[in-house]
Amino acid sequence: MADDVEAMTRFPVPDVEDLPEDLQERIEAETERTGFTPNVFLAYAYRPSQFRAFFQYYDALVEESDLTREEIEMIIVAVSGANDCYYCNVAHGALVRIYAEDPLLADQLVSNYRNADVSDRHRRMLDLAVKLTENQAAVDEDDFERLEAAGFSRQEIWDIGAVAAFFNLSNRMAQLADMRPNEEFHTMGR
Repeated sequence: MADDVEAMTRFPVPDVEDLPEDLQERIEAETERTGFTPNVFLAYAYRPSQFRAFFQYYDALVEESDLTREEIEMIIVAVSGANDCYYCNVAHGALVRIYAEDPLLADQLVSNYRNADVSDRHRRMLDLAVKLTENQAAVDEDDFERLEAAGFSRQEIWDIGAVAAFFNLSNRMAQLADMRPNEEFHTMGR
């Protein structure tokens, strides 16, 4: 593997072979799927019960949503950009490039989603996600009306909020742990 970047700098990273079997299996499956072990898996392995809960909810968000994977990743990157989360900007930026088939979009979303080359529909989606991030008390029925006018269902609006909320948590944990993105993420989808 080309990657020798520490998973995180503020907490010890456990050896995979010392982890519970279910975590080892999940990490092995992800490593096989991607060709490297994303550092978030190694970082969350520090607390096995939280690893399980984190990835179970993550899986539900990305696998059981009416949003497309491109839309989910756009939300993650816009929220992570607002939160200055280095790990998620890089790792999920790679996924935006792959799912959107656009080598520039992730950089635009990280810098300022309002200037990104996205549809009006997606801008409204990102408006809600970033509003929940920066000023959640200001979210009101007008936000729902704008999203519904753009064709989003109430269930999709829930999913926009759930992804934004989850990645606010993820961003804050990545900051706390000083999670470091794998080198491979920097070049994926370019």
